Amino acid sequence: MTGSRESWFDEDAGPIGRLYAVTRGRTGRGRPELDMLTLVAANRFGGLRRTEPEYAQILQLSREPQSIAELAARLHLPLASTKVLVGDLVDDGLLEFRKPVLDQDTDAADIGVLRALLKGIQAL
Repeated sequence: MTGSRESWFDEDAGPIGRLYAVTRGRTGRGRPELDMLTLVAANRFGGLRRTEPEYAQILQLSREPQSIAELAARLHLPLASTKVLVGDLVDDGLLEFRKPVLDQDTDAADIGVLRALLKGIQAL
């Protein structure tokens, strides 16, 4: 039965299968304080005990403060998975994070713009 039961890993599973394995099936809901606008920065270099390359890439990119959305885009990873990986590095003490401070007036104005944009898209 050598030909009928071949193992498949990384290449055959594709990037989503690999990412599922790296995050162990966790979603981005584990750390509610992390969202796409949260800024992260590496607070020290070295001491990375995780072997998956995505963790090292996040630390490399985080030498300068980055939002989680920027990290996800640069790494070509889903946002929810990036939040999980960032959360792991925060737990390991390798990343620090800061949520953006939003002005209440600005936030309300942004919602109005988004609603108007949605209505325009729906009209198409």
